[in-house]
Amino acid sequence: MKTETTALPDVLVITPARFGDERGFFSESWNRRTLRDAGVDLPEFVQDNHSLSHRAGTVRGLHYQAPPFAQGKLVRCGRGSLLDVAVDARRGSPTYGRWVAVELSFENGRQLWIPVGFLHGFVTREPDTEIVYKCTAHYDRASDGAVRWDSLGIDWGVDDPVLSDKDRAAPAFADWQSPFQCEGAA
Repeated sequence: MKTETTALPDVLVITPARFGDERGFFSESWNRRTLRDAGVDLPEFVQDNHSLSHRAGTVRGLHYQAPPFAQGKLVRCGRGSLLDVAVDARRGSPTYGRWVAVELSFENGRQLWIPVGFLHGFVTREPDTEIVYKCTAHYDRASDGAVRWDSLGIDWGVDDPVLSDKDRAAPAFADWQSPFQCEGAA
C-alpha cells in the first residue's frame, strides 16, 4: 500500500496495490499488518458503511459524530468518482477550519483516512457513485451532526448540488461550536 500525507496532519491518502490481468484486478483494500509495516497504525474499525448517490453533483456533508461516539473513517469509492473532503474541526489545532479535498474513484483506487475530530463530506462526480467506508465507532443518532457544506470556501465544483434537508439546514462553520479539542491544546 502506498501512503501519502496531505496538507492536514493525520489525514492520509492510502492507495492499495492492484494486481490485474485480462480478468480484472485483485486488491486488499485494508490490511492492518501491511499498513503497520509502512508506519501507519490506524484504530480498530467496528462498522462498514456503503452509500449510493444516483445523481452527479450530490453533496453529502459536512458530517461528524460528537464524542464519545466520534468516528474516524477510511473512505473509498466503490463505483464512479467523488471529491472527498476532510475539515479540521479540532479547537486549538493550528489547522482548525482548514480542509483538504481528494479525488477518489473506482479507477484510481485511492482511499482517504479521516481521523476523529475532522468533518467529512463529499460530492459525486458521476451518476450512481458508491462510497464505502470503515468507521472506528458505531453510529449514534444523538451524536450525529452536520456543518453547512458551503460555509468554508470549499470548491465542490457544483453550482446547484443535490442536498438532503439535514445538510441544507446545517449551521455555518462560523456559527457552530465544535465538540472536538486538539490534543495538547488548552
